[in-house]
Amino acid sequence: MIRPLTALCLALILTACATPYVQPPLTPPAGFAGPHIAEAPAGLSGTFVVQDGARLPYLRWSPADGEPWAVIVALHGMNDSRASFRLAGPWWAEQGIETWAYDQRGFGEAPGRGLWPGEGTLTADLRSVVALVRARHPEALVAVVGESMGGSIAVAAFASDPPPAADRLILLAPGVWGWSSQGWLNGTSLWFAARLFGDRAVEPPEWAVRDIRASDNMLELIRNGRDPNSILATRFDTLAGLVGLMETASQRLGETKVPTLLLYGAHDQIVTPGPMRRALERAGESPTLRTAFYPAGWHLLDRDLGAVTVYGDVAAALRDPDAPLPSGASAVLPHLQSAAPDR
Repeated sequence: MIRPLTALCLALILTACATPYVQPPLTPPAGFAGPHIAEAPAGLSGTFVVQDGARLPYLRWSPADGEPWAVIVALHGMNDSRASFRLAGPWWAEQGIETWAYDQRGFGEAPGRGLWPGEGTLTADLRSVVALVRARHPEALVAVVGESMGGSIAVAAFASDPPPAADRLILLAPGVWGWSSQGWLNGTSLWFAARLFGDRAVEPPEWAVRDIRASDNMLELIRNGRDPNSILATRFDTLAGLVGLMETASQRLGETKVPTLLLYGAHDQIVTPGPMRRALERAGESPTLRTAFYPAGWHLLDRDLGAVTVYGDVAAALRDPDAPLPSGASAVLPHLQSAAPDR
């Protein structure tokens, strides 16, 4: 009798589960003329209007003189915003590189704040933005730089058909902690939570706030936490969507269709060594993928106290993806070989 009763209870629970919510694409307004850039009067900010009419605010940092030789489209991480590149953008501008950082859908001041947009919409937005930036600077080299979740989105987009019309891909500690690296308890708990309590938003537990750091730059962490565009409480269905996206990134890291540089820090407590090792082992001897390991680096490599080293390596990789990096950074995987796959 116990087994039939258990099966009945499980069936009732599964029946009660709802599909995790994904915000649908918008319906373009009447007379929509297609994707375009709507610039603010000052010219340093504005809005990307993408394929379905969604408006994604951006910040732009440009060289003081002349046209940029390279242009970066910058993708922020989970619950962050376009301001996450406020340190890197000005530095790259001094090297003749223009940076456009935009609020991705569901984050910052973009539509559907706090609601998961889905992998397909996020990658479609990236294709639209890259096409708009390339049209603005047809002679410049175009690169995508993705941080954390932004790196996951970039991998999904550049491993797909068609990839964004960019020449280089830079991944700053990309999110690769997908379902296959969650462990059965974490994965099962999140699967059910996303279906039973999907619209419930929760803040990180106190122990995580106390014990887990994203960077050694404490002033930047404080600034980020006080930024009204940062999201502090995350819905369960959004967390499940993120994990699904990270699984895609872990599975397809070796399939990107342009020269790709992945950067990872020894002190990363967000994307821990095990999941990164698993993703790199899956990628194997990819002809497009190169990696760089930073012994002093944390998760937010572009905001760490030693971020200038990373900025210089990124600029060098844009000029020549095969040349030695100025920092002398070595490959990542050998440093992670002793890490357990799921830790």
